[in-house]
Amino acid sequence: MTYSAPITVDIEYTRGQQRVIRKALPIGRMPIMLRSSNCILTGKNPAELAKLNECPYDPGGYFVVKGVEKVILIQEQMSKNRMIVERDRKNLCACSVHSSTHEKKTRVNVIQKKGLFYLQQNALSEDMPVCVIFKAMAVESDQSIMQLIGTEENVMSLFASSIEHCHKLEIFTQLQASRYIGSKIRRQRGSWGSVRRSRTDEARDWLATTFLAHVPVIDWNYQSKAVYLALMIRRVILTQLGQLEVDDRDYYGNKRMELAGGLVSLLFEDVFKRFNSELKKIADLTIPKPRAAQFDVVRHMRQDLITSSLVIAISTGNWVVKRFKMERKGVTQVLTRLSYISALGMMTRIASQFEKTRKVSGPRSLQPSQWGMLCPSDTPEGEACGLVKNLALMTHITVDVDEKPTIRLLLNLGVEDVFVLGGEEIHSTLSYIVFLNGNVVGVIRDPVALVNTLRLMRRHGYLNDFISVCTNRAHRTVFISSDGGRLCRPYIIVEQGKPRVTSKQIEELKSGLRSFEDFLRGGFVEYLDVNEENDCNIALDEKCINHKTTHLEIEPFTLLGVCAGLIPYPHHNQSPRNTYQCAMGKQAMGTIGYNQQQRIDTLMYLLVYPQAPLVKSRTIELINFEKLPAGQNAVIAVMSYSGYDIEDALILNKSSVDRGYGRCLVYRNQKCILKRYANQTYDKVMGPALNADTREPIWKHQALDADGIVMPGMRVESKQVLVNKSCPVQTSVISKDQAPSFQETPSSYRGPIPSMIEKVMVSSNNEESFLIKILLRQTRRPELGDKFSSRHGQKGVTGLIVPQEDMPFNDKGICPDVIMNPHGYPSRMTVGKLLELLGSKAGAVEGKFHYGTAFGGDKVEDLSQILVDHGYNFAGKDCLTSGITGESLEAYIYQGPVYYQKLKHMVLDKMHARARGPRAVLTRQPTEGRSRDGGLRLGEMERDCLIGYGASMLLLERLMISSDQFEVDVCGKCGLLGYDSWCQFCRSSKNVATLKMPYACKLLFQELTSMNIIPRLKLAPYNEE
Repeated sequence: MTYSAPITVDIEYTRGQQRVIRKALPIGRMPIMLRSSNCILTGKNPAELAKLNECPYDPGGYFVVKGVEKVILIQEQMSKNRMIVERDRKNLCACSVHSSTHEKKTRVNVIQKKGLFYLQQNALSEDMPVCVIFKAMAVESDQSIMQLIGTEENVMSLFASSIEHCHKLEIFTQLQASRYIGSKIRRQRGSWGSVRRSRTDEARDWLATTFLAHVPVIDWNYQSKAVYLALMIRRVILTQLGQLEVDDRDYYGNKRMELAGGLVSLLFEDVFKRFNSELKKIADLTIPKPRAAQFDVVRHMRQDLITSSLVIAISTGNWVVKRFKMERKGVTQVLTRLSYISALGMMTRIASQFEKTRKVSGPRSLQPSQWGMLCPSDTPEGEACGLVKNLALMTHITVDVDEKPTIRLLLNLGVEDVFVLGGEEIHSTLSYIVFLNGNVVGVIRDPVALVNTLRLMRRHGYLNDFISVCTNRAHRTVFISSDGGRLCRPYIIVEQGKPRVTSKQIEELKSGLRSFEDFLRGGFVEYLDVNEENDCNIALDEKCINHKTTHLEIEPFTLLGVCAGLIPYPHHNQSPRNTYQCAMGKQAMGTIGYNQQQRIDTLMYLLVYPQAPLVKSRTIELINFEKLPAGQNAVIAVMSYSGYDIEDALILNKSSVDRGYGRCLVYRNQKCILKRYANQTYDKVMGPALNADTREPIWKHQALDADGIVMPGMRVESKQVLVNKSCPVQTSVISKDQAPSFQETPSSYRGPIPSMIEKVMVSSNNEESFLIKILLRQTRRPELGDKFSSRHGQKGVTGLIVPQEDMPFNDKGICPDVIMNPHGYPSRMTVGKLLELLGSKAGAVEGKFHYGTAFGGDKVEDLSQILVDHGYNFAGKDCLTSGITGESLEAYIYQGPVYYQKLKHMVLDKMHARARGPRAVLTRQPTEGRSRDGGLRLGEMERDCLIGYGASMLLLERLMISSDQFEVDVCGKCGLLGYDSWCQFCRSSKNVATLKMPYACKLLFQELTSMNIIPRLKLAPYNEE
C-alpha cells in the first residue's frame, strides 16, 4: 500500500516514414507527501476531512510507503560553491571549494607545500602548481597572474616562489601548460569504441567542466575561473598573514538544509536517466535489424523501474545516487505516533551528516548562529546529542531561485562585469567584489548603495523575499544568496527608531483584513538568513530600540521549537531540564488525532481522560495542543509522606486513580496472512473445535466465531487462539491422487493480562493473499512503578498508592492526587514548576487559563493577588490536616494543580522473570530477552562481585547448574570425551569417568577437535593431592 501518483510523459518518435505521437504514457509512480500541493487532502475543510477519516490537525509532511508512514528527515550539509579556509595540522592555511552543478560534483583544494601553492583535484594524479593552471587559462604573463592575486608587498613576497617554480618547469605558454596538465590527468578507462583524445583536449575539457565546475566558461573564456582561483589563493595568503579569520565549519551561514523535495528529485533524476539509457540500449539493439519497422518503443517502457527505486529508497532510507557517488543511510524514519507532539516534532527534525560515534564537541555544541533558527533545548541525550536538532517555530528553509534575473539586475545597478576586468580593478581599495551564490559577478564602487537598493527592491516585491544580501568588510565583498536550503526567519523592519508594524495593522491581521503575505509585500516584515543577520542590528523588544536598530524580533518565544514551546516558564528552569522535557514530551500518552479510533497501529497508547493544561503558552495555541492534549492537571502537594517517595517516587491517591486519573488504553495489533501456494493449495481457516461431551468450543477456541476468527468484543486470555489457521503440509509438490493434508498453525494471543478484541479487519494484499488484522485493547490503571512526569523534566515512578482517607486534606476538603517529595526542587532548580503550580491554582479559582509563555507569561504578583482575592494564601501554601492522625500538619504545604504526563514506560510491559524455559539450540543456554522468555543474565561484573565475596557454590549454581549443566564421559587415560561409558580412542571403558561441565565447554572441546586441536582433560580423584 503506497500512496503515490502516476508520472506521465508525452513521446514523439519516427517509425518507418511516419511520425508517432503518444500522449500521457505512464512511466512509473511517484510517492506523494501528505498535505502537499498534489495530495488529495489539500484545501479540504475539517468536515470533508472527517468524511475521509482524516484528522484536521494532522501535520502531514510524511509519505505512506508499503503501508508504513515514513518521514524524510531534513539533512544538514556544508554549503556548496563557497570558499572555506581552514588550518591543517602544520598550521598552514588551505582553501577548499565543493562545486556542485546538476551534472557534476567536484572538490578543489588550494594548499601550501614547502612555500609553494598547489591545487588538488581528484582527476589529477598529483598536486598541480597553481601558476600552471593560470597559464592554461590564458593568463600567461607573470604580471597578470600577480595582479589577479593582489599586488600588495606581503602578498607578492609569499607568492613569488610559486611563479619561480613555474619557470623551473619551463612552462610559459597556454599550450605548454595544457600539455603538462594533460599528462597529469588520470585517464578514465574509456567505454569500448570511444575515441582517444589528445592530452591538450583532455586538459581543456578538465578546465572547462571539472575544475571549479560551478563557475561558467563561455566560449572557452576562462576569465571568471581565473579570478575565482586567484581569490582562493588571496584568501589563503591573507589568512596566513593573519589579516583574515579562518572560516568556521559549524557556523550556520556555511550550512544548507536538504529537504524531502530536493532529495526525491535527485533520486528521480538518477532513475529517469537510467530509464532513458535502458530504452536507448534496447532501441540501438533492435533498430539495425530488419524488424525495425515494427519496433514500438512503448512496449519496452517498464513502469516498475522508477516506481520500485523510489519506494525502496523511502522505505529503507538508503539514498544511492551513482553519478555523485552518494550513498547515505538512515535518511528516512518511521513516523512515531506515540503522541501528537512526537509526530509534530518529527517533521521539524534535522539530521546531521556527522558520525555519532566520534566524541567531537565542535558540531555538537550550541552555536550562536543557531539563535532563532534552531531550538536550543530540543536535542536528544546520549550519543546523538547536538547532532540531531529541531527547527525553531518561525524558521523557513529557502528553495532555489533562478539566478539570471538577479544577475541582470546587478549589472543594471552598476556592477562591472568580471569578464571585462583586470586584476588591478578587482583588488582596488575602492571597490568591493560582488558574489552571487559563491560566483563572482563583478565589482562595485558603492556597496552601501547597492545593498540598500537590493533590500528596497526586496521589500517592495521586485526581488524574491528569500534572497539575502550582506556585506563582509574584512573580505571587501558583497554576498548575495538565492540558493536553497538556507535557514531564515521573519523580522519586523525598524526605520528611524520606529517599527513599521503598528498595533492598528496587528488588529487588522487578527480580524482577517490582512494576511502575513500583505506584511511581506508592504515592506513591514522581511526574512533574514543567518548571514544577513550579521549585517543587521536586531532589538529583542521595543524597549531595546535605539537609533542604530534595523529590525525588531516578532516574538522572543519563537526561538524555541515545538516541543520546548509546551514548557511553561522555561526561562525559569535550569537548561538541561528543558532538554529532558523535550525528550519526555514525545513519550507522553494522550490523544494522537481525531481519527485515532479508526487507526490500526502496531502499538498505540491513549489516555482515557486527557485534559488541556491550566497554564498554557502561545506555542500551545499555535500548534493546537489543547485540542489533542497529552496529560492531566493533578493537584500535587509538595511534602514528604512515608518513605515511599524517596528518589523522585510519587504517591498517588487511590480514589483519584479509581476516578480515572492516569488511566490509559493500550492498543496492539496482530496480523495473520493466508497464502496461496504454487501447487494450487492454500491456507484455510477452520471453525472452532468442539468438546465431544458438551458440544461447546474447547477453552483455547472459546473466543472464536463460527468462521474461525475471533469476535469483536470478546475477552481473550494468554494462549487462546485468535485465528484458527491450518497450512497444507505439501506446498511445492502437486499430488494428484490424494487430497492435501493440513496441519494446524493457529495465531494465538500472548500477554500477561487478558485483552479485549476491539475490531477485526479482513482484506487482501497485492500478492493475492488474504490479510486478517486484529486490534486488541487493554485498559490499564496506574500501578506501582508506572512512570509520570511534569513538564519540567521532573520524572518519577509511582512508589505507593494510598487510600484517600489516609491522605492529607485542607480546610475546604481538597485532597491532593499526587504527593511529591520536596527534595526534587533544590538541586534541579525547576522554578518554572513552582510558578506553574501558582498559575494553575490561580486559574482554577478564577476559572480561566493563564499563560506561562517563554520570556513572558503572567507575573507572580498578579497570580498572588488573584489567590488572595479568593481567600487563599498569596504564596500558594495551604494548612493541611493529616489523614492518619487527624492532627494539623506542622508546616504549610505548597499545594495546587500541575500538569502531569503519563509516560509510555509501564511496569506491565517490562515485567519479566522465569524459572525454566526455552533454551538456545546450539549452546543449550537459556535464550536472551523478554520477548523470547529469556533468562536473567548474571554478567561478568556480577560474577566479579561473587568472586569477591568468595561465594563459590553460588557461582557454580548461577553459571553452570541453572544454565547449561551437562554430564559427559571423559577417559582418564587419554583425556578425550567418550560416550555411554566407552572411550572410542582407547577402545575401552576401563578409565571412563562421568563429570558435569557446562554444555558450552563441551561444545568448545568438540569444535577444537574438529579443527585438529585436541584438548585433553587430566582427571584425578578429588581427595588426592
